[in-house]
Amino acid sequence: QVQLVESGGGLVQPGGSLRLSCVGSGFALDDYAVGWFRQAPGKEREGLLCSGSFDDTTYYSDSARDRFTISRDDAKNTVYLQMNALKPGDTAVYYCKTTNADWGQGTQVTVSS
Repeated sequence: QVQLVESGGGLVQPGGSLRLSCVGSGFALDDYAVGWFRQAPGKEREGLLCSGSFDDTTYYSDSARDRFTISRDDAKNTVYLQMNALKPGDTAVYYCKTTNADWGQGTQVTVSS
């Protein structure tokens, strides 16, 4: 079964960091571009950045460009989102996505003191 599972979210104080994981099952993630998205309460889903097939990174958000990094571990079939200098405005459910898989359940990130 083709599936993406996100994890690593939680409660973090402003200025803190988190690393989110996106594990693929039923297919090889390194055959696909992988994007990270987020959806805050009452807002539309927002594209953040994407890791292409050649490990190139495309940013869709200026906020992500300054503070977020995407990386891959092909041996673990996993893509990571490293988030630094987190702000309360980063509070959202975070999702990863490939063209061949449906949206997963996401992982909740809450930035609050």
